[in-house]
Amino acid sequence: MIIERAYAHVGAYDVGEWPWSVPCVRALLDGGLRFTAPVTFVVGENGSGKSTLVEALAEGFGLDPWGGSHEWRYASHRTKSVLGEHIRFDAAPRGRRMLASWSARQGFFLRAETALDALGREGLAPDERSHGEGFLAAFRDKFLRPGLYVMDEPEAALSFSSCLELLGHIDRLARAGAQVVCATHSPLLTALPGADVVEVGDHGIRRTVWQDLALVDHWRRYLADPTAYLRHVLE
Repeated sequence: MIIERAYAHVGAYDVGEWPWSVPCVRALLDGGLRFTAPVTFVVGENGSGKSTLVEALAEGFGLDPWGGSHEWRYASHRTKSVLGEHIRFDAAPRGRRMLASWSARQGFFLRAETALDALGREGLAPDERSHGEGFLAAFRDKFLRPGLYVMDEPEAALSFSSCLELLGHIDRLARAGAQVVCATHSPLLTALPGADVVEVGDHGIRRTVWQDLALVDHWRRYLADPTAYLRHVLE
């Protein structure tokens, strides 16, 4: 692991203003987020703050908020978010050198909506392959060395079998000494053995387990009887 805890310190703030209005952001201010496994999945409903959280983690580590590797930080010329400016880390033993030296940091931020642009800047020729293949090319070519790898809904472009391939990449990366933080809606990804699952919502941040996730329960129920859900949305 590279980091043991992420937290944010600010002075006075207005809880009615974004991002301080987001419960999981206030949890970072109160006690931070501890990491106890090399792979952490962040789950939650749309609007729960999971993308805000992982983007700030990437920014705090020096990764381009628009997506890409540490070498391409801020290639989009975007300034850090308000939260990203305040993110701080407690280093794990393996990560002390990286956090002590900006140039020693390694990692990649992969976000679904800007992946093609980021992959193009990284020399992975996204126009010559499908969206999903571009994602997998990033894992094969860029997710190699120990570092911090942050992902925001990587399953968006992937088929079922490609998600399984992604899980294999994540597992090998973690075994090689890297750390992965991934925001996701996928019950397939969150089933990775040994991974931490963190749920964000109105409660803030809490650690949970795969079988207790609402998204797992909903998928089970939907696949068993789609009409039980569809009758509420179809006329």
